[in-house]
Amino acid sequence: MKKILLCMLMLVAGMGIALAQGKADIKFEKTSHDFGTFPEEDPIVSYTFQFTNVGDAPLVIHQAVASCGCTVPEYTQEPVLPGKKGTIKVTYNGTGKYPGHFKKSITLRTNGKTEMMRLYIEGEMTAKQENN
Repeated sequence: MKKILLCMLMLVAGMGIALAQGKADIKFEKTSHDFGTFPEEDPIVSYTFQFTNVGDAPLVIHQAVASCGCTVPEYTQEPVLPGKKGTIKVTYNGTGKYPGHFKKSITLRTNGKTEMMRLYIEGEMTAKQENN
């Protein structure tokens, strides 16, 4: 009986300690961006997403993966302290791509309450003007 009581006490204490530990939490100003229309002659466009750590522990971005090789994310590498801001710069390179509409996603993996989330970019690249 004493062993059962001791195990229950340890379980309750362990849960209390686990719940008392802080957790990071990421909040973006916006999670999608539309580049609008841009010409094939100038096919590289970038946008910087800004986020805040609204949790109470340092936030770490473990990984940022784009849905294709034409999109490259660059993100804050060091831990973002509670209340501080970080960035994720996303560059789309339409060189060699067919003109038209595109929509790409960037998947983030963090140590925050939301461990995985997605950002989106889209736009329309117009075809080169032919000179006759």
